[in-house]
Amino acid sequence: MADCCCAKPDLASKNTAVCPVSGTSGMVVEPQTVKAVLTNVALRRVSAAAHQFCADPACDIVYFADDGTTYSKRDIRVPVWQKEPEGARTVCYCFGENETDIRAEIASNGKSEAVERVKAHIKAGRCACEVRNPRGTCCLGDVGATVKRIGESLTQGTVGNGQTHGQFRATSDVSDRGASCA
Repeated sequence: MADCCCAKPDLASKNTAVCPVSGTSGMVVEPQTVKAVLTNVALRRVSAAAHQFCADPACDIVYFADDGTTYSKRDIRVPVWQKEPEGARTVCYCFGENETDIRAEIASNGKSEAVERVKAHIKAGRCACEVRNPRGTCCLGDVGATVKRIGESLTQGTVGNGQTHGQFRATSDVSDRGASCA
């Protein structure tokens, strides 16, 4: 998406490292992102090694480093939406867009303006995804995918787990876990 706040990743920074727990391919994360979201105690373990983000929702590891160091969910200052149960997750760390509000907006108005709100903030130069988002990338793609997913689940009236609209399917509802605009 052209409206993203973060620069497009350099193809040379593509990583082939995999999470030592889940085996999921990692995504390179800048050191400033890792340092910004780690707890005080976890920050004491940071080295100069390259760090990757594990987007697997079933894995407790958030970051793993080339030197073997790992950081779990308890080492992170904020909930990592890819690792949290569906329903009330924060998707945009800069402006607070979250599943609860998006769902309520769609239920009330028939659509969500979350993507447009985030785009307006990006245009105004207010976002800081590279520091606030634990993945270190623009959240606009995640917000768009979340709006689409929630809209589709509300349109269906009843979702896969049999609950009425406003709730999420148990396992198939994670297609947006690693989306970004990059």
